[in-house]
Amino acid sequence: MFLTKDEMAVFTGYERPAAQSRWLHDNSIPCIRGGDGHAKVLRQVVISLLGGRCEAKKEPELRLK
Repeated sequence: MFLTKDEMAVFTGYERPAAQSRWLHDNSIPCIRGGDGHAKVLRQVVISLLGGRCEAKKEPELRLK
């Protein structure tokens, strides 16, 4: 669902949460700040920004006879 702390460091190029938040804001990437003070970014947002496609979750299909 969210990028891990290691993935966030690789994505932003910064280790410190404040620097990561600033980088995300400067690059107009939506994020929220968690209770631990770290920025949280949805994995799907990053995938779509980089041109990938997010696979839709397969949900059970209701078959009525």
